[in-house]
Amino acid sequence: MRLRRAARDGSVPVRVLLLHGLAGSTSVWRSYEELAPDGVEIWEGVLPWGAEGDPGWSVHDDPAEHVERALDAVPGGVDAVIVHSFTAGPALEVLARRAAGRAPRAAIVVAPFHRRSPGDFTWDDALYYLSGFHRILEEGLRIGAGDRITPALRAAMAMRVRDRIGPYGWQQFFGAYLRSPHLDVAALSLPVLVVAGTEDFAAPPDDARTLAGALPDGRFELFDDCGHFAMAEQPRRFADAVHILLSEAFPDRLANGTAATAVPPPSAPPAVPPFRNSTSTHRSQRDHPHP
Repeated sequence: MRLRRAARDGSVPVRVLLLHGLAGSTSVWRSYEELAPDGVEIWEGVLPWGAEGDPGWSVHDDPAEHVERALDAVPGGVDAVIVHSFTAGPALEVLARRAAGRAPRAAIVVAPFHRRSPGDFTWDDALYYLSGFHRILEEGLRIGAGDRITPALRAAMAMRVRDRIGPYGWQQFFGAYLRSPHLDVAALSLPVLVVAGTEDFAAPPDDARTLAGALPDGRFELFDDCGHFAMAEQPRRFADAVHILLSEAFPDRLANGTAATAVPPPSAPPAVPPFRNSTSTHRSQRDHPHP
């Protein structure tokens, strides 16, 4: 657990915890750090399934336990959590079973994997994510490195990342996806913003729409021309959407409006992923395939 940025004013801060996805990097949050309002104190969790983590976690560990530890490690408690991709599933499981006094008061979920019913899964889904896993990882490298590496090198690097994650890591990812229909959505009474990109070929935008529509206080944002990393691909819009939710949840600590005015340079998302019009709705509508 690391303090990434202290609040920039003297008020009581809103403590926000950032949690990356499978084989992800904390660098994916760089733009949000720069754009977040002065009253936000930013903490980041470095999870064992990150780009620099020990692949051995996947053999025995329950990812939800690591999310629990991250939430408990923030001094003073977490006010809001922002989770990406694979980590969204375990994080929502944890939030659903936490007592009100121990749970954050708001959550932002980016590119989640979620199905309404066990019957929504088919063998084609398993084949898609098994045979195309390296392609999902390659997309994360493409966004993170841009033109700095050739397509051939990027493809080779993605295969190495896939091999490092291993079959157990893949099983942890797909197992969390298969559990998603059993999420106790009714227990998630906190406001939850669910963000998706129209061009996300890993986590289907309809998955995010389905999740937002099932939540008691779900809100859905669909970013045009955006893939799996909304916080890095469209940082201004992402930061503004987050700020709107936080200012509603913490009106005494954050002013209404938009995020900071400085526009950061393009940021580098994670070296890997877990991965379509710009519609914004409260309580959404509905679903398919990233970690």
